[in-house]
Amino acid sequence: MSKRIFDFVVSLLGLISLSWLLLLIFLSIAIGNKHNGIFKQLRVGRNGNLFMIYKFCTMHPKTQSISGLSQFLRDSKLDELPQLYNVLIGDMSFVGPRPDIPGYYDTLKGENRKILELRPGITSAASLKYKDEEAMLANQENARQYNDEVLFPDKVRMNLEYYYDRSFWYDIRIVLRTIFGN
Repeated sequence: MSKRIFDFVVSLLGLISLSWLLLLIFLSIAIGNKHNGIFKQLRVGRNGNLFMIYKFCTMHPKTQSISGLSQFLRDSKLDELPQLYNVLIGDMSFVGPRPDIPGYYDTLKGENRKILELRPGITSAASLKYKDEEAMLANQENARQYNDEVLFPDKVRMNLEYYYDRSFWYDIRIVLRTIFGN
């Protein structure tokens, strides 16, 4: 089975079977934050093309605060469920480099640009390794510098390894690690 067919079928089944949960989360956020409940942002996708990523909005739009529900959604990664739509329409895959904002992957040079040949993913080995990235950055005196000099280069290295070693069964292992933990 091709990766794209797998992504399409599983994301469609996921959206259908989880529609009740998606609606419940959406309504909880929309009522709690008096906001539409969906966060949209341009990200760098396959071949460097920009696409709109969807997540549940976990930050109050006016106060920039995070409620208890929002923190739970972030910690459990349930805030990323709307990305099943991104997978369904082909902007993303279940496994691949996490899509970043412009200014990172789109500026890669040389062999590292091979990463842009991949469809970005909901999960990856790098995202598993850096699942506590926000906390890591919060503990740094200069978070942006630490990201640019330590985290991002390591993610690039890991994503380039994935480029060369990817397979259906490797993807399944990453998905299972994402669901059930390392």
